[in-house]
Amino acid sequence: MTDTPETPETPSEAGTTPEAASPAPTESAAPAAPAEGAVEPTESEAPAPPPKPRPIDGFVWGTGRRKRSVARVRAKYGSGRITVNGKALEEFFPTAQAQLTVLRPLNVTDTREKYDIHVNVDGGGITGQSGAASLGIARALREAEPHLEPALREGGFLTRDSRMKERKKYGLRGARRAYQFSKR
Repeated sequence: MTDTPETPETPSEAGTTPEAASPAPTESAAPAAPAEGAVEPTESEAPAPPPKPRPIDGFVWGTGRRKRSVARVRAKYGSGRITVNGKALEEFFPTAQAQLTVLRPLNVTDTREKYDIHVNVDGGGITGQSGAASLGIARALREAEPHLEPALREGGFLTRDSRMKERKKYGLRGARRAYQFSKR
């Protein structure tokens, strides 16, 4: 026989509560150590996304839409020439309001004389085409110089105007206009 002292087998015999008798969580509280030879990536070591191409080596594109019009815009560093469908801005948009609409993103960001802009616009009328060109120019400027985005966003130039013409419904003369009712 050995002279070993008897240890209590249950926590109640030792005068302690079951919570106190359970071992303290050591492994679950501490982060697990990586396996030998494995390297954990940290936030600073994560691969950065590739930088976007800048207009120094080519064109920057932007697409704008308004009503039924679609404008594809190319911007490149240059002297400030603006052509729309191969014509000068003043020739394609004869009204001052349409010209001002197209030039507003450039005037707000003070980049009027910095870029040559080529716009291909299709569909719709003068108002829709000038609005589409404005959105396309703003998107191209944002691609070329990302620090201009707050100014463009604040001016509302990066928000697409989603208003479209409502379709005609059957049984009606237009979208909502009914045929005239005749009592006799």
